Amino acid sequence: MSYYGNQYGCSPKYLSEYITQNHNDWKVIWAFTQPDKYDIPQIHKVRYLSLRYFYELCTFQVIVTNYRMTKLFKKRKSQIYIQTWHSSLRLKMIEKDAESTLPSHYIAMAKNDSKNIDWLLSGCEYSTSIFKRCFWYDGQILPTGTPRNDLLFKNDNSLKQNIFNKLQIPITTKVLLYAPTFRKGDNLEYYNIQYSQLVQSLKKYDEGEWLILVRLHPHLRNLSQSLLKNEQNVLDVTEYDDIQELLYIANMVISDYSSLIFDFAMTLRPCLLYVPDLEEYTSKDRSLYFNIKELPFPISLSNQELLEQIENININQYQEQVNHFLGSIGSYESGHACENICKHLNNL
Repeated sequence: MSYYGNQYGCSPKYLSEYITQNHNDWKVIWAFTQPDKYDIPQIHKVRYLSLRYFYELCTFQVIVTNYRMTKLFKKRKSQIYIQTWHSSLRLKMIEKDAESTLPSHYIAMAKNDSKNIDWLLSGCEYSTSIFKRCFWYDGQILPTGTPRNDLLFKNDNSLKQNIFNKLQIPITTKVLLYAPTFRKGDNLEYYNIQYSQLVQSLKKYDEGEWLILVRLHPHLRNLSQSLLKNEQNVLDVTEYDDIQELLYIANMVISDYSSLIFDFAMTLRPCLLYVPDLEEYTSKDRSLYFNIKELPFPISLSNQELLEQIENININQYQEQVNHFLGSIGSYESGHACENICKHLNNL
């Protein structure tokens, strides 16, 4: 399951799809809060927290999730619990490293959950070092890469066409994805992108018809319509389940403190950071693992800076800096994470 059954996405989705395509003798069961919403071949569905869910939870051989299991989960010794986590590398500090910002009930749940994990997946050496220090976990950390990032290594025109069809936009459209994270108190003032001017700058960077996809954090789901009201050349995709598919078709990404920037780096396509609240965020909201100014992604503190950064991207220099960064973190990503995990499962 993914995010407590609330979506069909992230690493559990990509591992599940690899299994159904390559191991048709394995039975795959998904837990969803709204199972009728999904029509997925070759899987079985249960409603999250239903009686059937608990039956499957008690009898399965392997569980895969990208978030903490609650105390309702009682693992048998013969079961394997694979924790994919929900990023390949974090920018914001997590778990024990951010303990002072986390509620006590979550810390208790996390510590209990870590006792049950058998395999914790890691996307790079840097993530492995973070997990060893802060995850309240001393079990196996597998250097497999991140299942959800396997997609970003593919060159599949039919898949790309399918994503454009779901979005109901022409495949010839150039796409900028704006995907910021949330702020404490759901403050919206720092999402003040000037979309009409942004489109003009994008055309100066690369001629063609541009569309801006805006995917706000799930915490802001109920606010997206009011934030994007009457904007031209903008499509609200906040409800789109799988952000990895949006990264796959994006020609460019704008984000801020979201870990998706490290996923998108695999594509070597431009990623920019719009962080007008940089000083406030890092001092009052969440500490970061990196000095954001030393990352390979251009930083803008104002709309004007952002427009100038886009118009003046030196793609060769950018790609050289990203490749250097990926080397410095010891990336495990190769496009074969799902295959690597299944090899481990076959050896059980």
